[in-house]
Amino acid sequence: ISAVFATIATGYDRGHMCPAGDNKWDEEAMDQCFLLTNICPQNQHLNAGDWNEMENKCRKWAQQYGEIYIVCGPILFRNNTKRIGKQRKITVPDAFFKVVLRLGEEPRAIGFIYRNQEGNRPMGDYVNSVDQVERITGYDFFPALPDNVEKVVEARGELSDWR
Repeated sequence: ISAVFATIATGYDRGHMCPAGDNKWDEEAMDQCFLLTNICPQNQHLNAGDWNEMENKCRKWAQQYGEIYIVCGPILFRNNTKRIGKQRKITVPDAFFKVVLRLGEEPRAIGFIYRNQEGNRPMGDYVNSVDQVERITGYDFFPALPDNVEKVVEARGELSDWR
């Protein structure tokens, strides 16, 4: 993994979709978070800035609300996405999504979309409903939820529900 990105000198970090900080509970989980299947080229400033802020916020929410579910990954908006590497085989995502669900007495869900570019903006600027993220990505994130719960929580995207 290191060799792939270390030889490129592209200005991109190895952006972890599941951050190493979330895997300290188990040595195998920590090892697996460094697999290439968990890494995307990510703008250095995004990775160390707003994306890192989101990762830390998710850890806080896990402590605050108990069990939460997180799904995240890359988004490719265009057919002509940027490619890097010696043979130009590594696709650079245009953006990243993250959706978070908490269950319990008051189930809530929230979505985020971060463009793969430098920025230092308030977290609220990235907020979307899960429905919006599903429309953009084409994924159905929480299909196992009862339909009446899924319909309500996925339609609402309010950061104030997560303070």
